[in-house]
Amino acid sequence: MRILIIEDEVKAAEYLRKGFSENGFVSDVANDGEDGLHLALTGDYDLIILDVGLPERSGWSVISELRRKEKEMPVLFLTARDAVEDRIKGLELGADDYLVKPFVFSELVARVRTILRRGPLKQPDVFTVGDLVIDLVRHKATRANLRLDLTPKEFSLLSLLARRTGEVVSRTLIAEQVWDMNFDSDTNVVDVAVRRLRAKVDDPHEAKLIHTLRGVGYVLEER
Repeated sequence: MRILIIEDEVKAAEYLRKGFSENGFVSDVANDGEDGLHLALTGDYDLIILDVGLPERSGWSVISELRRKEKEMPVLFLTARDAVEDRIKGLELGADDYLVKPFVFSELVARVRTILRRGPLKQPDVFTVGDLVIDLVRHKATRANLRLDLTPKEFSLLSLLARRTGEVVSRTLIAEQVWDMNFDSDTNVVDVAVRRLRAKVDDPHEAKLIHTLRGVGYVLEER
């Protein structure tokens, strides 16, 4: 497997290159967005590790140009920008995952392997699960043709579940993607948010779409 690392901090880039090498990956490094985009467009990579704050061209610009040119290799954002809005923006621009620095390298490798197992499938703009329709571009969700009145957090949570339809999403991953990375796992913030989302998505309907796997997480699927 061949990975492109686009990271402007030389020491961080070398740490990533060495770590991936030790885990059986071949890595190339670009230290600015322009060089990274050129390599991504001309090279044959299985996955790209992309920072946001880059010289010459930002990570946002890099992924936007890749997707505009219909380059669908998976992209994982690895950045210090931890605002929820940044995570949402990265995913909506076409990223497959978003990990905030500082990070644990074993988790990064695990996420990379998970993405590679899924294959280079293009993420659609609209997800349909039963009679539930989630439009990521218009920030709109409907069920049985009726619009759901969702808060921004609820829409982000539903979007995350939709992107992983049929896959159990852990509370930790939900906390990382929808809330602050310093989430206290002893609180029930995620469970409360899921209950509120269920009240809008499932309660008015006989068929339930959001399911709990006790002790593991939640899954969105039609049963």
